[in-house]
Amino acid sequence: MFVDEVEISVKSGAGGNGVIAFRREKFVPRGGPSGGDGGKGGDVVLLPDGRLTTLIDFRYKRHYKAEKGADGGQKNMSGKNGADLALRVPVGTQVYDAGTGELIADLVVEGEPFVIAKAGRGGRGNQHFATPTMQTPRIAENGEPGEERDLRLELKLLADVGLIGFPNVGKSTLIAQVSAARPKIADYPFTTLVPNLGVVRLEEYRSFVMADIPGLIEGAHTGAGLGDRFLRHIERTRLLVHIIDVSGFTGRNPTEDFDAVNRELDLYSAKLSELTQIIALNKIDVSGAREIADPLAKALEDRGLKVFLISAATGEGVQPLIYYLGDELLRLDAMVPAPAETGEVVRITPGKPEERSFQVKKAADHEFVVEGKGIARTVAMSNLNSEEAVRRLHRKLERLGVLKKLEELGAANGDSVRIGAIEFDYASEDEVE
Repeated sequence: MFVDEVEISVKSGAGGNGVIAFRREKFVPRGGPSGGDGGKGGDVVLLPDGRLTTLIDFRYKRHYKAEKGADGGQKNMSGKNGADLALRVPVGTQVYDAGTGELIADLVVEGEPFVIAKAGRGGRGNQHFATPTMQTPRIAENGEPGEERDLRLELKLLADVGLIGFPNVGKSTLIAQVSAARPKIADYPFTTLVPNLGVVRLEEYRSFVMADIPGLIEGAHTGAGLGDRFLRHIERTRLLVHIIDVSGFTGRNPTEDFDAVNRELDLYSAKLSELTQIIALNKIDVSGAREIADPLAKALEDRGLKVFLISAATGEGVQPLIYYLGDELLRLDAMVPAPAETGEVVRITPGKPEERSFQVKKAADHEFVVEGKGIARTVAMSNLNSEEAVRRLHRKLERLGVLKKLEELGAANGDSVRIGAIEFDYASEDEVE
């Protein structure tokens, strides 16, 4: 089954907790703090794989979670790092934020990993909090929570040549004739419901990828006949082969078919309408087809188009078409820089949240909400079961200006304050002291 769009949820592993411990060894008085750090959690990584051509694996499982880091130990021993979770996707997969629709990454380079959810770092053990004035610190950090993201994966096939045209004009027959692809072929409209890829080999070290795009109809750019989903698969092709049925059996005007498909390309994307088109007048083996093909070829050539007369079923005229496509691709290679050189490839690394950026809102009487990824992370990593850790967090919130903002909004001792997933009672500096 071909699946080209899915929504999934990913969560990276949280860091392990740091621990509070002290050396207990004979002949080592006042051994000092020896709590180890928690291990780093596992990242969620997307890995483009050229062997995959569908997103079907994500249809049946939509939630993915990387491994959590292990907690630290005594004697300054750090916890084990969590294992990364690698999700293999087809080359050409675009990654969007499911909530905002923002493009996060365009995965066009095979084997190049992309971290889509960064792991939480491990919390520090109490060995890090010793000072000349606090030699027995009872403070350790919790592990940083992992990142959670809702994503939409959209596959756009990567092919050199795209076959376009009305339904049942012979696109599937042609790709089966020139490659090892074996699409379903029959004599009725809409046989092809999914794109097919085939590798066309010209010589031992020369080949290109051809995509058979399901037939387009009037209104395809608006979604008619799933046309908008099919059109996006030719956005990355470098050449288009426009196949026209000249058998005379369809009852349609070939010239009108040609113009109708090009209108759909132009309405969907101006970029598509600007791609080089090679015209293949197909089914010339049928009796009477030459009488239709010859004047049509002359009319199209007068428009400056390269035209081939072929029979995809018998192979007549196919070899010159294929070799011409190979030569044209070589010419385009020499003229057009790779996507990576033009800056068209989008790769956006999730940024580290700014810790000092926050907002304070009054949700209701005696209820306040503090928003900010950095602040939420700081609170989540604080061990609120430790009185020393609570005092340290209170001082940090004061330095950042959070307490002052709460006071300006009318917060009083005992009011509820929620930061991230943690809710606690507001207390002024005097109350804490």
